[in-house]
Amino acid sequence: MIETNHVGLWNRCLLVIRDNVPETTYNTWFVPIIPLKYEDKTLTVQVPSQFFYEFIEDKFVDLLRATLYKVIGEGTKLMYNVMVDKSSKTTINLEASSRSTAIPQKNGTRYGNKSPNILQAPAPQDLDPQLNPDYNFESFIEGYSNKLSRSVAEAVAQNPAKTVFNPLFIHGASGVGKTHLANAIGTKIKELFPDKRVLYVSAHLFQVQYTDSVRNNTTNDFINFYQTIDVLIIDDIQEFAGVTKTQNTFFHIFNHLHQNGKQLILTSDRAPILLQGVEERLLTRFKWGMVAELEKPSVELRKDILKNKIHRDGLQFPAEVINYIAENVNESVRDLEGIVISIMAHSTIYNKEIDLELAQRIVRKIVRNETKAITIDDIIGVACKHFELDPTMIHTKSRKREVVLVRQVAMYLAKKHTDFSSSRIGQLIGNKDHATVLHACKIVKEQCEVDKSFCSDIENIETSLKKKI
Repeated sequence: MIETNHVGLWNRCLLVIRDNVPETTYNTWFVPIIPLKYEDKTLTVQVPSQFFYEFIEDKFVDLLRATLYKVIGEGTKLMYNVMVDKSSKTTINLEASSRSTAIPQKNGTRYGNKSPNILQAPAPQDLDPQLNPDYNFESFIEGYSNKLSRSVAEAVAQNPAKTVFNPLFIHGASGVGKTHLANAIGTKIKELFPDKRVLYVSAHLFQVQYTDSVRNNTTNDFINFYQTIDVLIIDDIQEFAGVTKTQNTFFHIFNHLHQNGKQLILTSDRAPILLQGVEERLLTRFKWGMVAELEKPSVELRKDILKNKIHRDGLQFPAEVINYIAENVNESVRDLEGIVISIMAHSTIYNKEIDLELAQRIVRKIVRNETKAITIDDIIGVACKHFELDPTMIHTKSRKREVVLVRQVAMYLAKKHTDFSSSRIGQLIGNKDHATVLHACKIVKEQCEVDKSFCSDIENIETSLKKKI
């Protein structure tokens, strides 16, 4: 006999759901749901808010569809009773999307969704993942500035789409290793899971492909192809800014992949909150998983990167040359590698020994004037000028809000743009200890994540710093 009790039906659904999502996800998104009634093949459940309803529909619609079919049967529909005012207990009924209607899997399609390209898609080994094999974890040198991002990336590579880091959003300035790390993830996944369909593509190429599909009236084929990917890596996602139709198409591809347990990896030259011209619904999804920053490499990491490249290329550089390059080329890893190539070229063509004099000449020619070190005094001066504060106030014991703010900003920028230790930065900015500096950096970072105006202040100060030096 088929059960018709709504509580019993929903409890059976929960047993299936619990086996398919992490415990924290289950407790957060499914335990609060209250079954209200089951009639006319429609299960009505109450959810706490509009946001809750939208999130469930976005992220778990395929799981719900499969569960309803398994527990109740074909054609079962879902209805949400959404709480819109808790004080007055006002609710509204919202119908679930048609994609949640329970339909059996037939002829290779997933729960009735016709996806001809999935059926006709080439085998994984026939899909070129477009990865650079030289960009792997072995050649990605770890340091303090990239330790967190690398650890998260390795976790994703070991268990794609099975960690909380989905999507993985990697951001940082140009040349700090975002493309390298993204490729390393894809390369490792192909090594561990050769049957997975992995694809690396730049945002620019994705946009070109989409434009071509519109022109050739093959947009459905374009979307269907991307919906067959198991691990999609999009590089330089900031290039989607301002292109609304491309964003809309990517939004649907993103939703399909995420809901079907596929891994997304995105890179950008800035954090999601700073992406101008990108729709809010996409920015929200970018932050669903893990947002990891790749900072500019420290002096010690730059030395390790240089030693690794020099050894890999079978070269020999004197220690003083390595130290000089690491201390004076601080913009990006790409710059470091360019300097090594230039020094080797000059040494070979002009038959000169690789020494400090040659390194100094090459560095002066190639590296921009910005390589002049930013000082603590520079940072304090520019920050105080921006916030219209007397610089001497920074070194007082004042706890006035405006003084504390500028002091924290100065500490954050000093940690980011100098190689001083936290203890030394504290001594030079208000004679504080290292714990105060770490706390200041945390406060500024968190404020940047929620306050676009504050982030703009930080960017303007950094721009002024570059002009100053």
